[in-house]
Amino acid sequence: MTETVSPDATDAPAAEQKALLEVSGVVLRFGGVTALDGVDFDVRRGELFAVIGPNGAGKTSIFNCLNGVYTPQEGSITLDGTDLLKKAPAQIAGLGVARTFQNLGLFENLTVVDNLMLGRHTKMRTGFLAGMAWWGRAKREEIEHREAVERVIELLELEPYRGQPAGKLPYGVQKRLELGRAIAMEPKLLLLDEPVAGMHLEESQDMARYILDVRDRLDLAMILVEHQMALVMDLADRVMAMDFGVPITVGTPEHVQNDQRVIDAYLGAG
Repeated sequence: MTETVSPDATDAPAAEQKALLEVSGVVLRFGGVTALDGVDFDVRRGELFAVIGPNGAGKTSIFNCLNGVYTPQEGSITLDGTDLLKKAPAQIAGLGVARTFQNLGLFENLTVVDNLMLGRHTKMRTGFLAGMAWWGRAKREEIEHREAVERVIELLELEPYRGQPAGKLPYGVQKRLELGRAIAMEPKLLLLDEPVAGMHLEESQDMARYILDVRDRLDLAMILVEHQMALVMDLADRVMAMDFGVPITVGTPEHVQNDQRVIDAYLGAG
């Protein structure tokens, strides 16, 4: 189980806010292997919460539990008071959980605008035939979705690429588009799975700026999994360190990076 964190290890103003996401006592097993063992944490609106740990620590398993890919055998997960356990991934997406992926899942032959429109699928109410007719409610709905996509394009500075196929974009812009498609869902909680993986320094710095802009302008709760510790410690409000499926500690970046158990398990003496 997660240790009790001393008051100076947490962010006091954030701690006073009501949690948007609450994860309590989560245990996930695959046969005789325990992937997660007693995971407890919460995330508040407007907070960037990071999860760190070595490969096999359980970071991706946490994400897969949050968006319904895995169902833990024990524990509870609630989002804004709604129980997420035993709900399908599509239902959880509809409740406001969006995710980016380390390995891009873009449609390479579709334009930037069309990829972003796919992120609006949880908001669409008209059927296929009505959409084909493009009349009445279907027309009004598409105009609304297009306006929402334009706001994402402006936020992430994607205007120069709007009409280009996703597959022909520079890698850093593709990662930005992946972020944009998730934002287009208008989520309550955004799961960021290694958003700067494979990027060079300048691209990583740009992505960090976009992530902070999104959080601040949309007051969006985020959970970040990332191996670039400098980025994590610069961006995160709080950090949870994991090892072999067990939380080691939760607290401010300074608290976590100075915890001897985290140093021994992951960060190293350097």
